[in-house]
Amino acid sequence: MNKIEDSLDIHSEVMSIILNISKKLAKDKQGALFIVTDRESIADNYLPHYPQIVFAEKLMSKGMDSVIEKLATLDGAIIFTPDGDLIAYGSRILKSETLVGFGTKHAAAKGFTKYEKSSTAILVSEESGWIKVFQKGKIVLETDAVDIEPSTLDKVSRFLINKDMALLAGAGISMAAGLVTAPTLLIVGGAYMMVKTTGSVISSVLNKEKGK
Repeated sequence: MNKIEDSLDIHSEVMSIILNISKKLAKDKQGALFIVTDRESIADNYLPHYPQIVFAEKLMSKGMDSVIEKLATLDGAIIFTPDGDLIAYGSRILKSETLVGFGTKHAAAKGFTKYEKSSTAILVSEESGWIKVFQKGKIVLETDAVDIEPSTLDKVSRFLINKDMALLAGAGISMAAGLVTAPTLLIVGGAYMMVKTTGSVISSVLNKEKGK
């Protein structure tokens, strides 16, 4: 495996962990905003609301998910590098753009990802209990708080990192010839997955264990 593949694996693992944490927060109706971006891109674009504790451990380290789950509930965004280093928590994002009908978290998620196109924002809505992922100023994923199988979550996370449609096929979505274009929105519900493309909708029933 080369360095690029190694990096993609790490980045997708970071995304998967954040989505898992987001689902736990969503179940408890806790709002949160995660920003995943390079240190250089965020350097002058956030302002911490609280004194910052420096954590040597990465997001993937044992027990860090529980720490991050608590920090994420503080007012403001929690910021990570794609490699899982915690940059800051409880921070105001200085690049924002209003999303009509929504508040400051949505504005920060839209504005920063539109400004820094390689970044990703994961927003947990305390009102709806849904999770929205922003890239390039647009919502590219919506998912509810219901658990999905780890293998499916892994494929969705990898798709968010490298946009490989084959990964969605591996998650159970049937791709008809000539139908697949870059999706504008991926929706993962408790028992279904749907990809909205330009003028087309592709859906699939997810294989889930009953009673979870």
